Amino acid sequence: MPVRMIRRSLNRLPFARWLALAALVPLTACGGGKLTEFAPSCPRVAVLADAAEIARYRPGAQGQDLTDLMLEGRVAGFQGGCAREDKNTVRTALSVELRLARGPALGGREATVSYFVAVREGDRIRDKQVYNLRVAFPENQDQVRIVSDEITMLMPVDKEKSAAAYDVLVGFQLTPEELDANRRRGPRQP
Repeated sequence: MPVRMIRRSLNRLPFARWLALAALVPLTACGGGKLTEFAPSCPRVAVLADAAEIARYRPGAQGQDLTDLMLEGRVAGFQGGCAREDKNTVRTALSVELRLARGPALGGREATVSYFVAVREGDRIRDKQVYNLRVAFPENQDQVRIVSDEITMLMPVDKEKSAAAYDVLVGFQLTPEELDANRRRGPRQP
């Protein structure tokens, strides 16, 4: 069974309510079930270091002068949890927090940025989804904090493999030039 990702609006089921319900699942599994059934392990979630930041410059700019900067951002974090969906599936929910800043070369108050969520098992990427996010900077404000809609991943498990066998990786979907610049510069301090 493949890993599946589902994007849901947080408005349908508030994240705090989902987490509260998820916390009850292990408790209900304790009463009346087999003693060999445990709460599911969750996958490890990490921000991919090379894709944690974005600096987008005006097309055709020669170099990376501040006056050519259109958009700058950082994956600031994530929140989520997991719960057993059925005996062969663990449901993992994740929301991504992005912090974005408008640069002097952005010709308006709106921009589009893309981020990804990927599921890796060992060295193999099992699934990757890219999400485009339209950002509107309010008047007199050049920085915004955005929390994405909830992304749900269904991960196949069995007696030999728990959800801990998976890694969930998050980052900006960068051009090859942006990725090279991040690798040359190295990680910045938050």
